[in-house]
Amino acid sequence: MKDANKRKAIFLLFNEGMGVREISRKLHVSTNTVSAIIAQKGEMPELARKDKIHIDPELLRRLHIRCEGYAQRMHEMLEEEEEIKIGYSTLTRNIRELGLGQSKNQRCDQKPDVPGAEMQHDTSPYTVKFGTTRVKVIGSVIYMRYSKLRYLKFYRSFNRFAMKCFIHEALTFWGYAAPDCIIDNTNLARLRGTGRDAVITPEMKQFAKQYGFKFICHEINHANRKAGNERSFYTVETNFFPGRTFENLEDMNRQAFDWATIRMVNKPKSKTKLIPAKAFEFEQSFLRKLPPYVTSPYLAYGRGTDQYGYASIDGNFYWVPGTSRFDVKVLQFCDHVDIYHKRKKLAEYELPPDGVKNEKFSPEGEPKSRYQPKNRKKPTAGEEKILRSAAPEVDAYLDFVLTMKGKSRHRFVRQLYSLHKKTALPLFVKAIERALKYRVINMDTIENIIRLLMRDSNYELPLPEVNHDFTNRPVYR
Repeated sequence: MKDANKRKAIFLLFNEGMGVREISRKLHVSTNTVSAIIAQKGEMPELARKDKIHIDPELLRRLHIRCEGYAQRMHEMLEEEEEIKIGYSTLTRNIRELGLGQSKNQRCDQKPDVPGAEMQHDTSPYTVKFGTTRVKVIGSVIYMRYSKLRYLKFYRSFNRFAMKCFIHEALTFWGYAAPDCIIDNTNLARLRGTGRDAVITPEMKQFAKQYGFKFICHEINHANRKAGNERSFYTVETNFFPGRTFENLEDMNRQAFDWATIRMVNKPKSKTKLIPAKAFEFEQSFLRKLPPYVTSPYLAYGRGTDQYGYASIDGNFYWVPGTSRFDVKVLQFCDHVDIYHKRKKLAEYELPPDGVKNEKFSPEGEPKSRYQPKNRKKPTAGEEKILRSAAPEVDAYLDFVLTMKGKSRHRFVRQLYSLHKKTALPLFVKAIERALKYRVINMDTIENIIRLLMRDSNYELPLPEVNHDFTNRPVYR
């Protein structure tokens, strides 16, 4: 197909009196093509597809409503009721051309930076190193559109409660909130619908109302609606992470707080030379000032007190003051835990650092209970380490046998460790070597192997010596 400029040139040359053959020779175009272009007056022809079937748009709209937008059912009804044979892909193309069932891919409007108009929130996953260990974290950023203020924090996992805690922490630090918070179509805040049709969950709507703002979801595939926040993540990747090391999540968040609220807030922007701290001072008069007191988000749990006086919360155990057993109400806030009984506050505990589980806590000044919580896990990492270091044969046997998980694994390790402590090491190693050879995984069978070895070789046990590391029971070596 000849381009539009050459077509116009051919038509103009013909109008100026040049013959068809001369035009064909000078422009290297066949005479038939020149004649066709002259007949079309140099315009590009609109070619209609031969296989395109015309369907009444009103018919498609009625079927779309009747079939609730399901194109497959519309295709069936066209063939069965209207007797119109049409390809499924052709039908879906006609539906798209009419704009049924989905919004058209329109251009985005550019929103000006208006003081106090909006803030933006989003999250992004990262893989970082804590020491030498690579871990996955979720970075959360809230961003003031006009003043370019940022607040950054990282989480191991990000749910609705974490979202509430993060926004509460950021807004109470600033003391102000913009009336609109632009977010993507996350189900952490959205109940149903997308974009302008999104319905925010009543829980998150009530949460935002305390601070004087509302959540607004941008349209699908219009992430540039919160481009400032997207740019913030790029800045995190290119300015915060490089050259920094982190010991743990707490250390990472301390550095993130200083970076976002001290370094970047006083650093001029490269193009506009705007300093966020000074811009925020100007913007404060346009923002909504937070009330003098806003209740921190919390989760409420009902817990019972075990016979040793502990209540379990998020994998740890907290001692409940008192002498009797009763049910308590636990409120888990962003940074601490409160324990109530009959509306009376009994104790308050700070949340432990990230990754701390299966630990027991007591109030400051109170003597520690000499009892363990009822459901406290009893790991066997120490016993397993001692067994593996006893001999290579034992290490190989543990690699073979420890395929089970949970209580059965710990029970087997404890039983094997107990057998190791009361058996001479050469005899124990010899029995384990035979157990590995014959794939023995039953503890009673291993004890029988030891008895057979002692009977066959008349093995004599050495004199016992006291083990001061674990118990005062005799230990044979």
